[in-house]
Amino acid sequence: MATANGGTPSSDERSRLRKHFDVHESTHANRWAQLWDAGDFLPWDRGGPNPALIDLLDQKQGLIGDCFIEEADGSKRRKTALVPGCGRGFDVLLLASHGYDVYGLEVSEKAVARCLEEKNANGKKYLMDVHPHDAGESTFLIGNFFDNQWTATVAGGRFDLIYDYTFFCALSPSMRPAWSQRMQQLLAINPPGHLICLEFPTYKDPSTGGPPYGLTPQTYFEHLGHPGERLPYDDAGHVQVGSQGPPKQDSLKRLLHWQPERTHEIGKGSDWVSIWRHRQSS
Repeated sequence: MATANGGTPSSDERSRLRKHFDVHESTHANRWAQLWDAGDFLPWDRGGPNPALIDLLDQKQGLIGDCFIEEADGSKRRKTALVPGCGRGFDVLLLASHGYDVYGLEVSEKAVARCLEEKNANGKKYLMDVHPHDAGESTFLIGNFFDNQWTATVAGGRFDLIYDYTFFCALSPSMRPAWSQRMQQLLAINPPGHLICLEFPTYKDPSTGGPPYGLTPQTYFEHLGHPGERLPYDDAGHVQVGSQGPPKQDSLKRLLHWQPERTHEIGKGSDWVSIWRHRQSS
């Protein structure tokens, strides 16, 4: 979690956030909505898209392909993208500027209103290097990532690209099996979609609680390799690597893993980028 300028939050901010979520996890979605509704304490807001995603789209797009898919009849369609927990929509607008039809998902009307404010006020700045007719559509939805009500508005219910940054780490550790299973359900199989995870905060001791909850690259690897399964953790809060055996056939496979040259200030030297797709698509 960082301040609006991407810096490290104060101990008071971290304490206030932990106290706000010191309730049963079943009420956490409402707790996020409360923060958006109040609007005076949004410590996760970095004020813009992550530079690591900017660089991936500008310099390494070949890793995930372009923004179009050719159908069996020879026609082309834009790829669909999903950003769960999209904040004020910075990453949604960036992905749309690169040609994707993007859906940003948030938990409250106020959050979506803030996204639309950002789009109306600053949406054009994302198009500086892209001709407007090359840009895709950006749509903001209210919904719970873990249910299917919001997916009814999305053709097919699966996405060609999913981007997770500060969403996985915002979830209680007990929700991690549901997160991995949901990613497996929402990511397109054929043609194969790509999940991009900007892994954060890997610098944080998992035993200190959250949100954000400390994670390691192994946490992503083990959960996405065993979607929906409850995995054992040690007393320090680290997932027990290899405890469930090799990755499942219906799991996601990590294709690439690297440390970005640029990221928000709080993640410099510790953030990782990983790209995944369905193992059965490999």
